Amino acid sequence: MKDTDMTITPEYSARLSRRAFLGALAAGAGLIGVPFSLRAASGASGPAIAFDGDALILADGTLSRSDEAGGWIELSGPAAGGILSLATHPGRPGRIAAGLTTGGVALSEDGGHAWEARSQGLSDAPVEAVTIAAAETDTLYAAMRGDGLWKSEDTGRSWALAMDRPWLADAERDLTALASVDLATGMGGIWIYAGTELGLTRVPDCFCRWQDVQPGDAMDALVSGKPAPMEAPLPAGETINALVSAASLPTRLYAALPSGIWMSEDAGVVWSQKSNTHALAVAVHPTNADHVVAITGGGLIESRDGGANWTALARA
Repeated sequence: MKDTDMTITPEYSARLSRRAFLGALAAGAGLIGVPFSLRAASGASGPAIAFDGDALILADGTLSRSDEAGGWIELSGPAAGGILSLATHPGRPGRIAAGLTTGGVALSEDGGHAWEARSQGLSDAPVEAVTIAAAETDTLYAAMRGDGLWKSEDTGRSWALAMDRPWLADAERDLTALASVDLATGMGGIWIYAGTELGLTRVPDCFCRWQDVQPGDAMDALVSGKPAPMEAPLPAGETINALVSAASLPTRLYAALPSGIWMSEDAGVVWSQKSNTHALAVAVHPTNADHVVAITGGGLIESRDGGANWTALARA
């Protein structure tokens, strides 16, 4: 367990048993312990990026924040470990959730200057991805390496398992990216989109089951159980390193893949390639869906026109 409470409850004991069982299966199949992309080693940070208002929060070995003059301020980062993933919310400027390489989640309420551990009930497995619910800023989701999707409704003070990992190509697959997407087609308006090493999946906020992205609403997809043919999906079999929904235009999604940066205008049904540079992380401005910044193998790049044109973003 994390933090200071070491009481072993029946619920926690059940989670331990479940993890031990899944861990044994995955270890036998060689699925656990292999990083899915250029992920940070324990104690290092990134690659991860997020907008906090107009400022950028960047984890790429160290943690830093852009300032109004175009420079960068180095931040101390969480004491509990390096940052593997970042999430912010336009409804709560200054609030930053960080998934840690050493396991657990840290939360900042002042733009990344001070951090508090919010990991009670989570394992020590690295948090591959974290997101803040689109319609509820106190609700956090975390994707645990070797485990499933976890949910907190009190800004990380307590956590509960929301979903097991998706079953894809005859095996459970870790989640490599998360985005809470505010769509009318979801149950309660919310979908949780997730990247995996094999592509894109999603679950409505009923947490009924993982399903392929397809046109129509959540109930139609759940009843049919058969995905509609996709006209232009993301490349099959590629790891999704990062995924983000534009808060000002929720149907606009950006994804960072080894093949580049991809964009969808219709909530993930049809995708178009916006860059062919290996992309490790991506962020979109909270009020401008065309303003995108990405971490690539060559550094930071920025687009002000929805990915049609890109320029290098200097770190002065």
